[in-house]
Amino acid sequence: MGKNSSTTQKMGFISLILFGINAIIGSGIFLLPSTGMKLFGPASILVLLFDGCLAFFIAMCFAECASYFKESGGAYVYAREAFGRFVGYEVGFVTWAIWIIAEGTMYTAFATALGGIFPNLANPTAKVVIILSLYLALMALNISGVHLATVMQNIVTVGKLVPIFLVILVGLFFIKPVHFDPFFVQKLTTVPNFATAAVTLFYIFSGFERVVITAGEMENVQKNLPKALLISLGTVVVVYILVMVTSIGVLGDRLASSTVPLKDTMQAVAGNFGANLISFGTIVSIGGICLASSFVSPRSGLALAENKMMPQYLTKKNKKNAPYAAIITSSTISMIVACSGSFAVLAQISAVSRFAQFIPTILAVLVFRKKRQQDAGAFRLPGGPVIPILALLASLWLLSHVSLTNLLWGLGALIVAVPFYFLTKKNHA
Repeated sequence: MGKNSSTTQKMGFISLILFGINAIIGSGIFLLPSTGMKLFGPASILVLLFDGCLAFFIAMCFAECASYFKESGGAYVYAREAFGRFVGYEVGFVTWAIWIIAEGTMYTAFATALGGIFPNLANPTAKVVIILSLYLALMALNISGVHLATVMQNIVTVGKLVPIFLVILVGLFFIKPVHFDPFFVQKLTTVPNFATAAVTLFYIFSGFERVVITAGEMENVQKNLPKALLISLGTVVVVYILVMVTSIGVLGDRLASSTVPLKDTMQAVAGNFGANLISFGTIVSIGGICLASSFVSPRSGLALAENKMMPQYLTKKNKKNAPYAAIITSSTISMIVACSGSFAVLAQISAVSRFAQFIPTILAVLVFRKKRQQDAGAFRLPGGPVIPILALLASLWLLSHVSLTNLLWGLGALIVAVPFYFLTKKNHA
């Protein structure tokens, strides 16, 4: 990845910030403001602040771990080096599961958005038909070896950012302060509700770990990475809070029952033209992220198989060099996940699954402090063990408020991984 090549263009400070903002702002913000309002009322704005702080603390733990290694690989590498092969294998396996669950969540997001825009499609049968159609189309596209990643990335970036900023810029002029009164809704203001809202909305912050994993591509990592992360996450928090404030201020109580909150906000202030514009942006953005996700998920499984950590069946490729076995396996599981629940439920499961990467990485910081004291060039978190311990306690507290079913869905890959570990142990011994 060019970490020791002088000809490779290193990522500068501004590029890193923009990359971070783009990596974090996804399609969740198009659909989740209504879930925040339903669970915690207008005070869900504070939930976003909590999530932003937790994301920053976890990202800083990733930053310290990344600074100890030249190789890419993220949480899998940190877990393996800190806790041995078995834990490393578990985290590597769960990384693939995280991508699969995220892809399934995006399929459901696409069906939910279409149902919100076209009421005739807002029923369980239509949802399944949309998910199946998307699954078959994306699988066929990937197996055919068509690679649209770069073009799609640009379209998705414009598709998601333009509608978000339009809603903020136009909607802020139509806010009604009465919609924030009361700010704390008595029947909603409970600790379990806060925790449930925090876990579900944490989904919209996922992606920050990708910024840190590119550490080898940055100029002056020690100085730039913490600052860039803080600015990226700070900007994302501000954007999300403005979206939330605008949605609540314009729609009030109606926000809680909206399936497409940004579209409904724009409908209220700019009529059909504004609503159609947001609808188009929503579909382009979510569709594009589905495409990108369907490209990445199989390759995460392929990487495991190539490292002798999964059955060799997954390495099979066709004449176009497309890993068709991994594509079929990955996409089919994603499709089953997508059909299994609503977007809000799958967003929570997707968020939960990521803690299987986050918690080992947080703990790895404390291990590397002792094992790698001699690494002079490593980035060290300020405050000694304070940030990792706060990140760990907050993560465990959030997970303690997740239902057992969603915990099993989110972290079940850790259990599924065990037999695969012993099946492939002789290959990676």
